[in-house]
Amino acid sequence: MFRTLRFATYVSLVTLGGLASTASAAELKVVASFSIIADFAKNVGGDRVEVSTLVPIDGDAHVYEPRPADAATLEQADVILVNGLQLEGFMSRLIEASDAKAPVVEVSKGVEPLKSAEEEHHHNEGGEHAEAGHDHEGHHHGEFDPHAWQSIDAAEIYVKNIAGAFCEADSAGCATYTANSEAYVAKLGELETEVKAAIASIPEDRRTIITSHDAFGYFERDYGLKFIAPEGISTEAEASAADVAKLVDQVKEDKASAIFVENISNPRLIEQIANETGLKVGGTLYSDALSGPDGPASTYIDMFRSNVETIRSAILGS
Repeated sequence: MFRTLRFATYVSLVTLGGLASTASAAELKVVASFSIIADFAKNVGGDRVEVSTLVPIDGDAHVYEPRPADAATLEQADVILVNGLQLEGFMSRLIEASDAKAPVVEVSKGVEPLKSAEEEHHHNEGGEHAEAGHDHEGHHHGEFDPHAWQSIDAAEIYVKNIAGAFCEADSAGCATYTANSEAYVAKLGELETEVKAAIASIPEDRRTIITSHDAFGYFERDYGLKFIAPEGISTEAEASAADVAKLVDQVKEDKASAIFVENISNPRLIEQIANETGLKVGGTLYSDALSGPDGPASTYIDMFRSNVETIRSAILGS
């Protein structure tokens, strides 16, 4: 199985300045690797774009297996948007299998990435979990944490990169894309103010929580919560019994305040840890994918608000 992006092997991975103009006022056909990037693309593109998503809502990009229809979707694309930072291990094989001609744009370009949890995160100080997570069954999960969208500042970079890509592919719509991106970035600024105020209402000694996998490193860095998880950056490396036992001990030592399942993960492991620690599962956090349209996290902004409110309510009981 391919778990490392090697776009240069199959297509020329372009910079934002190297995209060819491929569309006019007609709808720009955009393919996003997963739902969070798709939402950014819709906000930037508005009515000028038609956005398709490969990994479905509530889906896990770490372990996604492409369908035959995905190759056909790529062949029709004018622009292909991926996160990069070695998140979408399936893309190299998919691009090879398709006859895609569209530029592939890494929307995380310009983000200052965190080192991956398998190498140096808080619950992983050189122990056996690092070895198990770093190269599970021969899969290298990458040097950096790919979950940069969990930082609103990084999300703003994503949005600006998408606007630049759309301008290169559809110069006639550039003014629209620029205006849309600026309006959306303003909304993200307002969101960040809300998030910081909500986190500030949580006592500092109650800000340690447990999630399924290590998807919230950027959130931790920017907003002052501490996340611990039985699984590392990638969900493809399952936690061992020793990992779980070590985490349970750490939970007792750090006095974690709450535990949460993730929408992309099987809740069984979290339920086991909850039983062993006496913590009550506080709800669902949306880490790597949005919810369906009727769910609480159908957009990126709703996802952030839902996650923060779920965390705050579980800790404070309100």
